[in-house]
Amino acid sequence: MCYNVLSDKYATRQMYGYCPSWALEWEYRKKGILDEIRHYAADLISLQEVETDQFYNFFLPELKMEGYEGIFSPKSRAKTMAENDRKYVDGCAIFYRAAKFTKVKEYLVEFNQLAMANAEGSDNMLNRVMPKDNIGLAVLLRTKEAAWDNVNSVTQVSQPILVCTAHLHWDPEFCDVKLIQTMMLSQELKNILEQASQSFRPGHKPDASQIQLLLCGDFNSLPDSGVIEFLTSGKVSASHRDFKDLAYKSCLQKIAFCEKSNEFLHPFKLASAYSEDIMPYTNYTFDFKGIIDYIFYSKQTMIPLGLLGPLSSDWFRDHKVVGCPHPHVPSDHFPLLVELEMQPTVGTSNGMISRR
Repeated sequence: MCYNVLSDKYATRQMYGYCPSWALEWEYRKKGILDEIRHYAADLISLQEVETDQFYNFFLPELKMEGYEGIFSPKSRAKTMAENDRKYVDGCAIFYRAAKFTKVKEYLVEFNQLAMANAEGSDNMLNRVMPKDNIGLAVLLRTKEAAWDNVNSVTQVSQPILVCTAHLHWDPEFCDVKLIQTMMLSQELKNILEQASQSFRPGHKPDASQIQLLLCGDFNSLPDSGVIEFLTSGKVSASHRDFKDLAYKSCLQKIAFCEKSNEFLHPFKLASAYSEDIMPYTNYTFDFKGIIDYIFYSKQTMIPLGLLGPLSSDWFRDHKVVGCPHPHVPSDHFPLLVELEMQPTVGTSNGMISRR
């Protein structure tokens, strides 16, 4: 499940004047959000726009009672704030069903730190990318379930999976920043997976493909954007329109694999669980309706079995719903939900990764 729950501080009358003020109140909306999460009962849940205080005092205790463990990080600006102000900074959370997964390690990806480290003297990197405090959050998990090996006897297989969620910069004027944040994220995920694969298979050459990857979040990018092109096709041209003809090339060669001089690549074979014909919009407000939330999965090792579809367009029309939130829809985003079957990845001579 991937769900932007709409942070309380962003749920203002100025932004959502069409929604009754009582239905914008966090005390009202949080019940609807929790009901949705409980109803769908996903094994893995990624949330965006979770305020720090809400995570520790609402989501974590409530979902622990449902059998989940969770991790969280606020956006980077929280580090510079007084403790009382930090409570209201939003960030990303990942929950996983404790009966099915064991946490190996968690990772925080801070885009402002990566931008600063890779700026190479680029004013655009320092002035446009670095000031944005968006983050990615990832957790390396191992499955607890038994699986069949290829001699038809049951063996305990500990399948690793890296679950990552991200919330990219929102402003359409900064499409270059979103694309660079995505490139930095993919490079970090590659590093994480290579390091993790060595811990699963000591003495072997790092192989990121040993570990399944699930990447989801609010990418604030439409399906025809450079961000989604890069993630789904595995490459993006250095002259892509989303770079806005700004001088990034030298620093981008540090944060993305560059096989040809005019193309940046990432090594993952990702597919989007949703397509536009299934989900016409994931964000539904008065002045914007579009797809900006996504669930990507390793297409070589995962098979989608089912999806949660959109709310009926007839319902919106019959109830004259011009935008969300709405008394019956607690966020301006809709939750995405996909059921995935994992194929064990090759790890030992019998094609399985053994429990160590």
